[in-house]
Amino acid sequence: MLGFAAIAAALLISAPTAPVAYGQDAQEIVGGGDLGPNVLVFDPSTPDIQGKVDEVFKRQESAQFGDGRYALFFKPGTYNNINAQIGFYTSIAGLGLNPDDTTFNGDVTVDAGWFGGNATQNFWRSAENLALNPVNGTDRWAVAQAAPFRRMHVRGGLNLAPDGYGWASGGYIADSRIDGQVAPYSQQQWYTRDSSVGGWNNGVWNMTFSGVEGAPAQSFPDPPYTTLDTTPVSREKPFLYLDGDAYKVFVPAKRTDARGTSWGNGTPRGESIPLDRFYVVKPGASAETINAAVEQGLHLLFTPGVHHVDRTIEIDRADTVVLGLGLATIVPDNGVTAIRTGDVDGVKLAGLLVDAGPTNSDTLIEVGPRGATASHADNPTSLQDVFVRVGGAGAGRATTAMVINSNDTIIDHTWLWRADHGEGVGWETNRADHGLQVNGDNVLATGLFVEHFNKYDVRWSGENGRTVFFQNEKAYDAPDQAAIQNGDTKGFAAYKVDDSVNRHEGWGLGSYCYFNVDPTIRQDHGFQAPVKPGVKFHDLLVVSLGGKGQYEHVINGTGSPTSGSDTVPSQVVSFP
Repeated sequence: MLGFAAIAAALLISAPTAPVAYGQDAQEIVGGGDLGPNVLVFDPSTPDIQGKVDEVFKRQESAQFGDGRYALFFKPGTYNNINAQIGFYTSIAGLGLNPDDTTFNGDVTVDAGWFGGNATQNFWRSAENLALNPVNGTDRWAVAQAAPFRRMHVRGGLNLAPDGYGWASGGYIADSRIDGQVAPYSQQQWYTRDSSVGGWNNGVWNMTFSGVEGAPAQSFPDPPYTTLDTTPVSREKPFLYLDGDAYKVFVPAKRTDARGTSWGNGTPRGESIPLDRFYVVKPGASAETINAAVEQGLHLLFTPGVHHVDRTIEIDRADTVVLGLGLATIVPDNGVTAIRTGDVDGVKLAGLLVDAGPTNSDTLIEVGPRGATASHADNPTSLQDVFVRVGGAGAGRATTAMVINSNDTIIDHTWLWRADHGEGVGWETNRADHGLQVNGDNVLATGLFVEHFNKYDVRWSGENGRTVFFQNEKAYDAPDQAAIQNGDTKGFAAYKVDDSVNRHEGWGLGSYCYFNVDPTIRQDHGFQAPVKPGVKFHDLLVVSLGGKGQYEHVINGTGSPTSGSDTVPSQVVSFP
């Protein structure tokens, strides 16, 4: 077998470069170019595809906190006898404009052999823009958080549990068609958006659907299905594709009240941007250069790797695309904010992991400046597969992971995670008080995963916010009751809507506790909101995992307490 360096060199993308207009005294930033050694591109004639894919998987199967990052791209065509096993920080994608342009007679597989059949830590990987003819009729995608399955066509069934049906804690599907049945089995919760399924097998705690053809009917809590006919507003994630021999990024158009895939009726609506209009960011590039590229009119394409920045990446130009490949990771040094956008239309942030540094950052991602007032209803900023981690890979600290100030922002699939395992983990060691703070009005979250923050995981201060699906675990490592005391209230709610808010709505929201350091801890409620006609919640639940700590109520003083050692949810079908 070829050595890995030789494989990478043989498969390296190259693309034309072009100069960009710039001021007389400005540094010239050139767009386009190669995408670095960790982007591997295959076509059907590439020799030993299986061996090359296996070599990446061998490196990444159990590298939960490693620094390897890989993107595996497949040119349009048909690939036979492929089983692409996908490990940590690995993305696999077709390079067609539609999923059916690139077909595997085979599988794209995630299993949990590395972790004894437990899939609850199968994070940070993705599959996108492929058609699969699974060998045995059913593909296996046994994942947890931050593992999106986007723009896929499975000509068969999809199994979301590991071999042996061990624990699993996912997950997210969008803009996909599964011809056969989706079988979650042990999956505790799942969100599916703007897709088509041939059937849905079961639910454990919280299965939520919006805009999904073939979704089961609304039936929460038994079975625990929350079903919306359409998704209020959505825009699919930008993606790299081939137009002939030229690499471009396709930016799908916004949809309202969407149902089904964006690609099922031919060419999808949207804009194609040539690669030479992107500054290709490689590890070692300075934030100064990155910002200069944006100022000169370039979009940003982050190559697979770990990118340290010593100042904030500022996105102040409308419609700028910031796209990461292979879970590209940004680490802010010296306590800076990693990414901040202006109060402008149509910024797209996608495919990025922001990893807190050892010096506390007040925020890690900010959308819009504080006090932003502009309307962006016609062309909102969107965040898709944008993940945040505080601790785990090493010491990390932040006060608030993500702040949304701009109105009309779409948060489509995020996992904001204060680490509960790995390196640099402890109640004060990786301190992070808040996960998501929403100040803007008319903000929509679809697929919101926020876990383990020291205080509020989500705090919503803007008007007319909406969340479709929320998954949360409170911080495991609270040392005692006093550490989480919130005035006269026991614990900070997982999801709090401020008393000043008059309109807010949520569907399919769950919070779980597992206070393993002090199992006697009591949490007054998982959710907190003002009792007003315009504040509505549908299908809420709280769960005590193994009886390690308890919730007294589901929301405010409503809902029965969790009790005993059994993992049985307490549920509120609607509030108020």
